[in-house]
Amino acid sequence: MALEWEQTVVDAHNPQALGRWWAEALDWVVVGNDPDEFEIRETKDRLPGILFGRDDETKSVKNRLHFDFRPKDRDAEVERLLRLGAVRVDVGQTGEEPWVVLADPEGNEFCVLSPRDP
Repeated sequence: MALEWEQTVVDAHNPQALGRWWAEALDWVVVGNDPDEFEIRETKDRLPGILFGRDDETKSVKNRLHFDFRPKDRDAEVERLLRLGAVRVDVGQTGEEPWVVLADPEGNEFCVLSPRDP
């Protein structure tokens, strides 16, 4: 049996606001816009997508699953994401890591990695 990765689901208090934030952060397109579910993809027909679904529970601990992103210029990308509303978070890193840990407007952690060595 073959599986196709359709999407990653992110719980959100406000699926539309968080989905729009991620669409801008990733430069992705909106493919589903419902009050309780908001889906984005890199392009309309490309999978996987990210689906933001309504959940009124409050996030209380570090995510057990998170996104890692590898831009060409880590520091410039971190600054851009901070201007969009991301915040720096401490999840126990030592300060020597080649990545920066940020959180989106609802507190979901993600990492911005250093570029790959050529």
